[in-house]
Order: sequence, then structure tokens, then C-alpha cells
Amino acid sequence: MFKKSNYRNISISFFILCCAFFNATAQNPVDFVNTLMGTQSSHALSNGNTYPAVARPWGMNFWTAQTGKMGDGWQYTYTAEKIRGFKQTHQPSPWMNDYGQFSIMPVTGKLKFRENERMSWFGHKAETAKPYLYEVYLADYDVHTAFTATERAAFFECTFPETDSAFIVVDAFDKGSYIKIVPGDNKIIGYSTRNSG
Repeated sequence: MFKKSNYRNISISFFILCCAFFNATAQNPVDFVNTLMGTQSSHALSNGNTYPAVARPWGMNFWTAQTGKMGDGWQYTYTAEKIRGFKQTHQPSPWMNDYGQFSIMPVTGKLKFRENERMSWFGHKAETAKPYLYEVYLADYDVHTAFTATERAAFFECTFPETDSAFIVVDAFDKGSYIKIVPGDNKIIGYSTRNSG
């Protein structure tokens, strides 16, 4: 027969075990955010009109995967199967479009500059979209890309396969934008005058 103290010890042990379990599985509230919500919209069915933004609160710019054509306004749609680049954006709405944007795209093999030529297949099973992180596997290039935002920029990590032909394409689009690569200083400078006005 159990004594009352045994019941108490079992109850206390069970309580401690439950607390340890719930404490181990606790998450930060931001981990419950799904930034892909509202991305299954189109010009014909304007519903949601969002894109999976990676940004800091009150950050200077947002970053997102770009599945839509440059200047389209629908920069990311859930039903798309190809990514054209990873875009720095200020777009408030697909109806207002974007301004001052540019994109980068990691590629391997033959260097391709045009967005229609360089795009890569991706799948949602290999995609993570959180307010603080976006990561995806680019199947056509065998490249895993992840990025997170800072107050005024972003940190990217691109994991390439073993190859002598791995590149990062920087695209400032059109309308007088400018890019200059300074190899001696390991930097890229430029500006984007691209806008929809």
C-alpha cells in the first residue's frame, strides 16, 4: 500500500515533469507567425496581397523572395514554382508597386543575368518563412539560401556546392540604377532609382 507521502512524491514528480516538458517546448510568440499567410493572391483575386517579409520592427527596408516579374507588383505568390531573386523592397501594396528596390540571386554553372533566365525551382517543403528568417533551397543551382534582417540591411548565407562557378547576381533593375563592384575593397556600391511612378 502506498502511503500519503508516496502519493505526494509521485504528484510532485509528475508536476515537475510536466513543467519541464512545457518549458522545453515553449516558443517565442514570433515563432507562431506564418509570413506566407495571404500570399496566395493574384491580380484577378486580390486577397491578402502580402509577401513573406523579413524585417526588423521599424526597419529601413524589407527583404523577400521574389517569384513575380520585376515591376509586376505581385512580388511573391504562393502558387509560383520559381524564385527570381531575393529582393530588398519598400513595397506597401501590390497596387502601389515598389520603389528603390534591387535583388540578389545566388547561381551556379553558367552565369545568367536576366531574371527569366536565372530563376530557380523551389518547393514549400524546403522553405521557411518567419518574420526574422527566410530560407529556401534553390534546386536548379543546388544552393541553400538564408537571410535575416538588420535595421538597415540584411545578412545572407548562401551554401554552394563544390564548384568553380558560383556567383551572386546583383540586379538593380532599370531606370538609371547603378552598381559598381570594388574588388580591392571587397564591396559593392550603387543605388536604385527604380520606381513605379
